[in-house]
Amino acid sequence: MPPTIHLVRHAQGYHNLSPENEKLPDPDLTPLGLQQCADLRAAFPHHARLRRLVASGMRRTLYTCLHAFAPSTDDDNTDNNNQGLLPVIALDTLQEVSDAPSDTGSPLAKLKEEFGDKVDLSRMREGWNDKAEGSYFEPTLEKLATRARDARRALREIAAASGDDDAHLAVVSHGAFLHFLTEEWHGITSTYPTSWTNCEYRTYQFVDPTGQDPDAELRETDESWRRRHGSLKVPSAEEQRELREMMVRELSPFFKVKGTLKN
Repeated sequence: MPPTIHLVRHAQGYHNLSPENEKLPDPDLTPLGLQQCADLRAAFPHHARLRRLVASGMRRTLYTCLHAFAPSTDDDNTDNNNQGLLPVIALDTLQEVSDAPSDTGSPLAKLKEEFGDKVDLSRMREGWNDKAEGSYFEPTLEKLATRARDARRALREIAAASGDDDAHLAVVSHGAFLHFLTEEWHGITSTYPTSWTNCEYRTYQFVDPTGQDPDAELRETDESWRRRHGSLKVPSAEEQRELREMMVRELSPFFKVKGTLKN
């Protein structure tokens, strides 16, 4: 079977409370966010099948991953197979789209001091929090598409390295970037740039089970779609393209020049 990727939006952070809070650098989770993690931990049905934990290098995603999925001796949902889930693998490609302070990560030295051996920072590059013009992480539509493809390839590689043909990964990222990662644009409105709620999880598998697809395209599982939408028909590839075009048009207030996202 192809690997199964459970994608999760981080729990509520302080930047989610008001537009003014988007000036906060790499913000922490709120008390409600911590409760959302606990609720997800209790409700998630696949703890025993998880083989790797992955998150963006932002503090809110790392803490969401640790609180919701990291093994605990007091947790009845864990077993001997997932006692080796730590450290969480941090991927800089999974960070949020904009260059706002709240969407800009902390220096690697600070993350190492804060998280220690609970997080593997080996895949995080120096300068990962540089989103200036010309950088790999500059928030343009073209570079976001490239970054999403690179993130999918990394997830496929991590799943393959687990040694389990039926590997399940929990992957914590950000609301807007998850649309680029999945190329799924259903539910976005003109007032909010994501349809993902805090601590929501959706389940995906790679379209090409052989691992040869250069784009490492993901497709949501039938179970996951039905869990969210019941009998609603899955949008076709053409409909997804139209939804993406509508997203670009409707969210034009979020854009700078030449397709560069500002929020």
